[in-house]
Amino acid sequence: MTLPYPAKDDALVLRFWGVRGSTPVSGPETAEFGGNTPCLEIRCGDRLFVIDAGSGLGAFGRGCRESLPQDIDLLFSHLHLDHTAGLPFFKPVVMDCAHTIHTYCGNLDGASAEDALDRLFSPPLFPVTLDVLPCTFKHHGFRAGESLTFADGIQVDTILLDHPQGSTGYRFDHGGKRLCVISDIEHGANWPDPELCRFVEGADLLVYDGMFTEGEYPCCKGWGHSTWQKGVELAKGAGAKALAIIHLHPSHSDAQLRKVEAEMQAVMPTAFIARERQSIEVGRPLVGLSEPPVIALARRA
Repeated sequence: MTLPYPAKDDALVLRFWGVRGSTPVSGPETAEFGGNTPCLEIRCGDRLFVIDAGSGLGAFGRGCRESLPQDIDLLFSHLHLDHTAGLPFFKPVVMDCAHTIHTYCGNLDGASAEDALDRLFSPPLFPVTLDVLPCTFKHHGFRAGESLTFADGIQVDTILLDHPQGSTGYRFDHGGKRLCVISDIEHGANWPDPELCRFVEGADLLVYDGMFTEGEYPCCKGWGHSTWQKGVELAKGAGAKALAIIHLHPSHSDAQLRKVEAEMQAVMPTAFIARERQSIEVGRPLVGLSEPPVIALARRA
């Protein structure tokens, strides 16, 4: 398989495998942007990180089975169902006893995801427990706001986000480029938040939760999500060069999202709505945003 990103040691590459929020959707009206819930593939050179285990995790496993290392670092933003339900369906990994999945969870005051995942994936809610699967799970807890340093020396910075039960944002710095993933989050009255601005300052790409329109948000206040307008305000306030909107509302059709994207690009030309299986080399100039700024858009199976 030819990887849809450059094999350069200093490349920082993001690929979207799931961009919907709350629940997966399917059908012709959502084919362009995709219907899987959150899963992001991040490559720092050939070093892999995965953010979230939504339904997009299954497609990621099938699409990248030949490039998956034995140890997978899975960073959870949080443990709500739309970010965890795909875990047992990561088939190339969970069905292979040679693989180890390291989970990292930062929104439980230092506790790992182990107890929560054991409750979720057990009868009568799920037919088997995770320990039945051939792979090995190793769970790591931390407090959002701490930096994660991995055995190979790579550091990933984190921040606590405003979301029911909390959520963790992540920052990747590699090869002189910066990628920040900020979802799930609800904007506050003092916006853009100064601490968050410092965290995402100078990002080459800011990935942000834009689930609601401004018209929808007042009825959904307190649900832990935001709007593209607040994403643009944060990006501009922090000097971020480009903005990608994720956690798309399940009822928003491709036609609606294309209209929203045009409105967003009128105020920030380097902003776009993420599409499932879209790949981006962070730091590479984004041109021709009437077409998605991609390195490769894999064919759908």
